[in-house]
Amino acid sequence: MLIERETETERVREALRAVSGGRSSLLLTAGPLGIGRSAWLRELPTCFPEQDVYVLRAHAAPMEQDFAFGVVRQLFDSLAPGRPEQARERLLHRTPAARQALGYDTAPPAEADVSAAPDAVLHDLRALAEQLGAERPLLILVDDLQWADDWSLRWLAYLARRLHGLRAVVVCALREGEPRSRDPLVREVVEAATGTLRLAPLSRAATARIVREQFGVPGDEEFVRACHETSGGNPVFLMSVVLAMVAGGHRPTADQADTARSLRPSNLRERLTGCLRTQPQPVRDLVAGIATLGEQGTPELVTRLAGLDTVGYATAVRALRQLGLLAEADEPRFVHPVVQDAAEACLILAERQHWHEAAAALLYDGGHPAEQVAAQLMAVAASGAGWSAAVLRAAADSALHRGAPDTAARYLRRALLDSEEQGEERAGLLIHLATAERHFDAAASERHIAQAMSLLDTARDRAAAALRVSPGFLGRTSAGALDILRRAADDLGPHSELSGTPRDLALRLGARLSHSGREDPSELAVAVRLLRDEPQAPPVCSAAEREWLAVLLHAVSLSGSLPASQVTRQATRILEREPARTSEGHSALPLVLSALVAADAADEIDSWLGTEETPALRGVGTADPLVATGHALSCLGRGRLAHAREQAERVFGPAGTGRQEVEAVAGAVLAAVALEMRDHALSERVRARTLASRPLGLGTTTMLRLLEASAEDQRGETARALDTVLDCGRRLEASGWRNPVLFPWRPRAIGLLGRLGDTRSARALAEEEYKQALLWGAPVALGRAQRLRGALRCDSEGTALLRDAVETLRGSGHELELARALRALSMSLGEGAEAKALLGEASGLAAGCGVPWRTDLIAAAAPARAAATRPDVALTPTESRVAALASGGLTNQEIAVELGVGSRVVEKHLTNSYRKLGISGRRELVTLMKGVGVNPRQ
Repeated sequence: MLIERETETERVREALRAVSGGRSSLLLTAGPLGIGRSAWLRELPTCFPEQDVYVLRAHAAPMEQDFAFGVVRQLFDSLAPGRPEQARERLLHRTPAARQALGYDTAPPAEADVSAAPDAVLHDLRALAEQLGAERPLLILVDDLQWADDWSLRWLAYLARRLHGLRAVVVCALREGEPRSRDPLVREVVEAATGTLRLAPLSRAATARIVREQFGVPGDEEFVRACHETSGGNPVFLMSVVLAMVAGGHRPTADQADTARSLRPSNLRERLTGCLRTQPQPVRDLVAGIATLGEQGTPELVTRLAGLDTVGYATAVRALRQLGLLAEADEPRFVHPVVQDAAEACLILAERQHWHEAAAALLYDGGHPAEQVAAQLMAVAASGAGWSAAVLRAAADSALHRGAPDTAARYLRRALLDSEEQGEERAGLLIHLATAERHFDAAASERHIAQAMSLLDTARDRAAAALRVSPGFLGRTSAGALDILRRAADDLGPHSELSGTPRDLALRLGARLSHSGREDPSELAVAVRLLRDEPQAPPVCSAAEREWLAVLLHAVSLSGSLPASQVTRQATRILEREPARTSEGHSALPLVLSALVAADAADEIDSWLGTEETPALRGVGTADPLVATGHALSCLGRGRLAHAREQAERVFGPAGTGRQEVEAVAGAVLAAVALEMRDHALSERVRARTLASRPLGLGTTTMLRLLEASAEDQRGETARALDTVLDCGRRLEASGWRNPVLFPWRPRAIGLLGRLGDTRSARALAEEEYKQALLWGAPVALGRAQRLRGALRCDSEGTALLRDAVETLRGSGHELELARALRALSMSLGEGAEAKALLGEASGLAAGCGVPWRTDLIAAAAPARAAATRPDVALTPTESRVAALASGGLTNQEIAVELGVGSRVVEKHLTNSYRKLGISGRRELVTLMKGVGVNPRQ
């Protein structure tokens, strides 16, 4: 079935009508490969059922060019099956030369016999056509004219000049761009044509129709657009893609659009390969050059690589564009990736290697970027060029700089193939390879570092190599990495006995070994003692000294055993000497930033970042992972959860950054946000991404367990959630990790105990939290502990503790904790101007932190909270509070948000309360609560 070929078909119909008036014609249809000439010629006779014509067909082929009059024989043979033998003999009797040329004699004529009287043969063949035309008009169809043999071309040209009286319409199809389309005999036929028909590419509407016919259902707009754009409206390209999609079981939906764009049908590749192999050498060289250089190819480079001059390049480009294989653009690019496949299929392995070697040399000599040269070297099994290893190493550095460590590793593995098996050059390549691999394959990185160390001669070089292993600053250091670090440290000696670069190397090795033992309470105590016993401020002049101090500060932060003010002072000294940007290597700066957040010193982070108002607050993004992480931590330290999440997502996004330390910190920030916001979807995403990283340290494991407890609580499994949180606490305590800011497990356990009605245990944990907060001394830790203690008391002393909490938190930068303390104090006061003012302030702060509260409903519920139980009925504290909130007008979902539990938990507590109170539902609960006194915090 023909689509969008009505105009061309109508031209042929008009030509057939003109035959009755004695006017014959020769029409030429031309166009690129796959435009649909053959399909149109094949279907053309069926378009004229009203016409009583003889149809003579022929399809020329490259392999039949040596057969004289081969196309002419096809034309007349196509008519023979429908004619009686006697009628054929009567016609041939009058044209003996035609009989001989067509091979209807007993012995076929030799080429010499045909050429002996060419004019007679051509005359008789035309006479034969004229006799047939006298019976009925003739529709003569010749496909692929460019492949016709010379004698057939001579006759067609002869016929074209003598159309008068023939009663025929001749339609010839020509594939433009083929070398033989420029043959003089072909040109003679073309120039004799009375009209030219150019088949146009199919429209998007036609593409949609074909998609509907092949799939049986209409295609989505995005899918149709993808099919149309990738095929350019070329029927052969389009049908190849659509049929391949159908065969593959795909559906014409929007999500399959990318598949349609990337598909490279094998049958189309084979057809294009056959076409390319018939091209002259300059065209094949140009195709090979374009395929080799790919996106790097410019007209100048392709011309030089293909060995063409300007004229030869222009001629070859014109031929490829006429074939429809080259895009109409300034740069030489194929119209579809499958053309690239076909071009490569035309080359044997040795030829491909030759082209890529030549391209690499051309780009290298021209001073092109290392990665462009490396892309060519990657396609070569082994290069004899002496500069190849250096280029691949430079390309790896470039790939690492742009955040593509996997690509860098591929370059370096290839470079190893061209290096000697021993020596410093190979060691350097192994170290660079390990540096790239530590971003995604720590085990391989450690293996290659160990291999490199065995090739190095000095302890200093081996120590420098050992420091390339992933330090595990925020994860667990593997056994292999520890072995490498210990061997290097033992080889180099203690830093106290060294100076200069060896001392710095020893300091860094010692820092990483010390940090690796942070989960051991005895090792942690050693690190704390080193900082406590320091007679003066530790030196921070070199990067090694700053890394050593950062590790000690992190140990102190974990244990919470020195004042937060001391940590802040020392951490600030480090930041004063470190730029706020991501370094090429692994950095201990995230440890410093985490320590400042634990010390309630987010303002020091902002100062280091160089602004008082963070980009998150101004709505300005940042591309540097370390800077984004710093902003995320600063916002988290201020309780600004929405902004913290926004900045952390920049680092923790799907693409990643290749920087394990900052990604780990960003993950911890998102986990904290998920816990505070009870965002189950975010929790699951953080858990899935973190579990994919190995090995996991205690800090990461604790984070995952707290997320698990939150999920359990939201499912209504409060007791199980409490067990999970308490287990986290026991593990942290066993390792000496007691910082109440970094690991706020007690506040979560207190909340769960309250919901379970175990007030005594909750108060005991609150007292422990307060003691640890006093030891650490950070205002946010003290204020939170005071709030928890006050909220658990039912007297004026509780209110006083809440006032103390508010006063303490006003000296903290944590706005969300201040908002919580203000709200708790407001609820404790019940009604009145002060309570209302405190609640308004709390709500404003919470909204700024991205945690908006329903102040109207909270205020309406305040009187009801003071009437949550009847004296003669034993409701648990949680049931009393849920009942109070429900009678105050809050919905189940709003109560769940207010209390930080799931809706199912609220429903369960309300059902128990209705049963105990002997009422049927919420309406009776509201009536019952009026006039009944109750403590507002129970």
